[in-house]
Amino acid sequence: MFTTRFEAWVRRHAERLMSALARLPVTPNQVTVIGTALTFIAALLVAFGQLRWGGVVLAVGGTFDILDGALARSTRRSYPYGAFLDSTLDRYSEGAIYIGLAAYFSTIGGSLGRWLIIATAAALAGSFLVSYVRARAQSLGFTCETGVFARPERVVVTVAGLLFGTAFGGIVLYGVVFLLAVVTNFTALQRIREVWLQGRAQRLAREREAKEAQVVKGGQPAKP
Repeated sequence: MFTTRFEAWVRRHAERLMSALARLPVTPNQVTVIGTALTFIAALLVAFGQLRWGGVVLAVGGTFDILDGALARSTRRSYPYGAFLDSTLDRYSEGAIYIGLAAYFSTIGGSLGRWLIIATAAALAGSFLVSYVRARAQSLGFTCETGVFARPERVVVTVAGLLFGTAFGGIVLYGVVFLLAVVTNFTALQRIREVWLQGRAQRLAREREAKEAQVVKGGQPAKP
């Protein structure tokens, strides 16, 4: 993931900032809710054609998505419900942005507008699948960390597309949407393959252990 190092750098500095501001009467969950509310505002701005302002507000909302975890770690108030709330509201946030994009593209009309709406729906499905595959895999005991476009990448690219949305006749934003439609689903397939490989390795290991146990139980077979 191309933003992994940048994200780690941002998180380190966010934790330092939150350590200095830990005495503020704000909980990590409140920061999460504020970030989600800002994302909803960004989605409304996008839906009504205010793309650049939508990009700016989305960037601020994405920053809150980092600060909530930093605050939880710095104040040692990290607990399962907070992680659950954060993940759930992240899905609402992504859905809101894609709905806002679809509403904006509906004003374009013609075949281009239809294709953009289809691409937006595909990007939404892919984004949800990326998160679902990881959550489901981890609940079953698998490791699922691969993928070229996780949430940080999607937010960065979406913000860039909105900020330059009206440039070159909208080609930048259109390209971003089609890119997201492809790479989000590709990332989901990458994670599905990763889990399949781990599952196959587990199955082969169990079969090997079963054969070894059968040999030990029945004794070594006689050589011809």
